[in-house]
Amino acid sequence: MLVLAVDTATPAVTAGVVRLEGDTPRTLATRITVNARAHAEVLTPHILECLAEAGFAPSDLDAVVVGCGPGPFTGLRVGMATAAAFGDALGIPVHGVCSLDAIAIEAALGRDLLVVTDARRREVYWARYSGGARVQGPEVNKPADLEPTPSQAIAGSAGHVDLFDLPVEPVETPSPSGLVAVAVAALRSRAEPAPLVPLYLRRPDAVAIADRKK
Repeated sequence: MLVLAVDTATPAVTAGVVRLEGDTPRTLATRITVNARAHAEVLTPHILECLAEAGFAPSDLDAVVVGCGPGPFTGLRVGMATAAAFGDALGIPVHGVCSLDAIAIEAALGRDLLVVTDARRREVYWARYSGGARVQGPEVNKPADLEPTPSQAIAGSAGHVDLFDLPVEPVETPSPSGLVAVAVAALRSRAEPAPLVPLYLRRPDAVAIADRKK
């Protein structure tokens, strides 16, 4: 099964072509640009470059997996809209996954794990994992309000993992293989995907600012 994986829930604009062999995702090509203002500009070129590098056309794809956040409104919308457009144009399923899950699946290593990413406004998006499963979150809080325990390690954005007294696993953003790994069960079953639901966790910044001016 050939899968397109994309994520724009963090400042990293990520795209990749992944071959799913049994339950094992193998990345054939990937492009990542870390620029919170470039999601709309570089995502589609990244996708086309990955397909060209892997030697495939869009019509060869069997499915799309997209990170649904949590993430800021504008960037997250770009990735999900692009994934939905590819799925609709090609007539293939689009599976949404929690972007924090994609980080955790690469970083857990059998330990209880805390994953954090930048939520702006001096806050973090976070979730806890135990035994490879998410047991709490995703939620958004100020780092000072988030207890590091009972987690045994932390992964996520470089500017925020150091705020917690935990060993750091070096996985900062969702990778194409991580995104596909989260969706393996759904991909293998070929079940009808659930509707794409963005994990904003709060209202867009523009709305919040407008409300404050009233």
